[in-house]
Amino acid sequence: MTNSTNMFSSEISPTFVVVGYGNPHKGDDAIGQKVVAQLQALQTPGLEAYSVNQLTPELSSKLARASVAIFVDACKLNNTDRVQVKSLDACGTETTGSAVPGFGHSCSPCSLLALTQSVYGHFPKAWWVEVPAHDFTMGHPLSDLAERGVEQALQTIASLIGSAT
Repeated sequence: MTNSTNMFSSEISPTFVVVGYGNPHKGDDAIGQKVVAQLQALQTPGLEAYSVNQLTPELSSKLARASVAIFVDACKLNNTDRVQVKSLDACGTETTGSAVPGFGHSCSPCSLLALTQSVYGHFPKAWWVEVPAHDFTMGHPLSDLAERGVEQALQTIASLIGSAT
């Protein structure tokens, strides 16, 4: 017979989900996917990293299992060459079991959190890591700005995870 005390320990490690998104063929838009590729190579326990072209409603099931979610995207940021971090909340007034109007196949991080709340009754603490970018030309590699941003994003994600554990 197993010890039920060990099976149901109240000390559950947080689970982190990182979603990097963007078009890998459009220059700096590949930033999110580059960050995720490096995170996946680390094989960190408790960290799930997903690389997608766009945020879709199907990601809500992964978010529902997470304690913390981090979204990573390339952004044209004015007057800065530094990664920006924004705390996220669910958008709208959706409640558990409500319909979420206006969803196409792609969505924003906030609306994805709202969908997760609506379907699963909760959503994880979440951040949006915006990485500075400027060249979204089809077929171009990452710019120097984007390459520096990938490194900054990895450091930022490590700090966010460290502060949540």
